[in-house]
Amino acid sequence: MNSHVPGTEKPAGQTSALGSASACWLTALDRIERTAVADPAIRVMQRGIRALPLGGLRDLLRGRPLGHPLHPVLVQVPIGCWLSAAVLEVVPGAQRAATTLTGVGLVGVAPAAMAGWVDWADLPPEQARVGLAHAVSNAAAVACYAASLTARLRGRSAKGRLWSLGGLAAVAVTGALGGHVAYLRQAVGAHPAT
Repeated sequence: MNSHVPGTEKPAGQTSALGSASACWLTALDRIERTAVADPAIRVMQRGIRALPLGGLRDLLRGRPLGHPLHPVLVQVPIGCWLSAAVLEVVPGAQRAATTLTGVGLVGVAPAAMAGWVDWADLPPEQARVGLAHAVSNAAAVACYAASLTARLRGRSAKGRLWSLGGLAAVAVTGALGGHVAYLRQAVGAHPAT
């Protein structure tokens, strides 16, 4: 289906800022997918995760009872809490609620991460590479939100808000990376292991 709208043509050589950012992002993703430098570590980590004696918990973490991966469901807790906390940052008198949501989001990370790692252990190289970048950016988000919570609990709300903004930026990046892993899975015709 052609989505071209007549009259919206740009002069040759002119690109929008969004188009330019998109091109940079896609180039970065392509490099991550093709860079094999971390492959030895990825293979070791994947084997280690697959070797964990999880029993029936592995099927639960993979989402077998749901018929699809559990990780995307579980990430709704931290993401939802942190987005809600960001909204409450601008509501007068809602700082205590924002602090609570920041903490609940941090607690929600553990089950989401466990499910994500179990899924990641079975990914092919291209997806595993992007998945590892997703995990690193998740770690950055968690570190920012942990620093935010610490600052808030010490009465440094302005510093806590700044850390939250950094965390929210990391969440945006990690969400885009995670979405790419899922899309890449669909694009190559692979399906989640169940």
